[in-house]
Amino acid sequence: MQQIRPQSSGPLKDIGRMPNIKVFSGTSHPDLAQKICDRLGIERGKVVTKKFSNGECCVEIGESVRGEDVYIIQTGCSEVNDMLMELLIMINACKIASACRVTAVIPCFPYARQDKKDKSRAPISAKLVANMLSTAGADHIITMDLHASQIQGFFDIPVDNLYAEPAVLKWIRDNITDWRNCCIVSPDAGGAKRVTSIADRLNVDFALIHKERKKANEVASMVLVGDVKDRIAILVDDMADTCGTVCHAAEKLLEAGAVKVFAICTHGIFSGPAISRINNSMFEAVVVTNSVPQEERMKMAQKIKCIDISMILAEAIRRTHNGESVSYLFSNVPM
Repeated sequence: MQQIRPQSSGPLKDIGRMPNIKVFSGTSHPDLAQKICDRLGIERGKVVTKKFSNGECCVEIGESVRGEDVYIIQTGCSEVNDMLMELLIMINACKIASACRVTAVIPCFPYARQDKKDKSRAPISAKLVANMLSTAGADHIITMDLHASQIQGFFDIPVDNLYAEPAVLKWIRDNITDWRNCCIVSPDAGGAKRVTSIADRLNVDFALIHKERKKANEVASMVLVGDVKDRIAILVDDMADTCGTVCHAAEKLLEAGAVKVFAICTHGIFSGPAISRINNSMFEAVVVTNSVPQEERMKMAQKIKCIDISMILAEAIRRTHNGESVSYLFSNVPM
């Protein structure tokens, strides 16, 4: 069947332009899945997910997927292991029901921080998750801001690692009045590449905080490399979990003379004491995307602001389905 390839990068106006596509959602983030489907102009696929009394996941696909291009939206949040298992079962259910291609759309990739063997007998869990997804039957992965971009190499199937950077740049220009007098700061050496890219595109300076950890989620000391005196400091990272690092970094930046401090993180996981730390912090705002659900967190912490990435994921799905390049999304936000 010949497929029509739309020329515009905007939302799809006519469902007839996208034949043979099904979009299903797991239970991790139904709101994001609905926004993506609204953007594409299609109905969300019928699926029932439940648990047996012993905790096992059960999935029932409620419509035919034979010969269809299937996209399953599931993010790694809250009960990560259950969400991952649910995704694997959904992929396998579609694959053995004769789906033509199954794409897993995973905005926040689970176990991404366990990407290397940094000590004796440490597991490389991100590689294990990659193997599980491939074995389940996934033909393609779409994700966003992987903790380490080399995780793409753990797969033997195509992986599109999208970036929140264009949406972050837009938020900075739209919401920080004096953004030309800012300094982009990385809270650790690992994020230097991410920070320099944003600083270059804004044509501003960047700084780096060198940190030493006692153990996971606990920082021993921090040293600021760069000048933030009389400037707005914008901390940029890929993930905010317990928020100990970014809150400690904010204090360091204010001590160094910064007039205001913002934090922008792609994945706002906010586990443990994160919410109370944010409420007690010196941040003007902590900006995250809706790669994981944020509605309840925003009610508990007024400083948390959310960037919607549904249009980026929807456009990636549309371009993938129609066999178009997704590289446009690396530097642009679809309107």
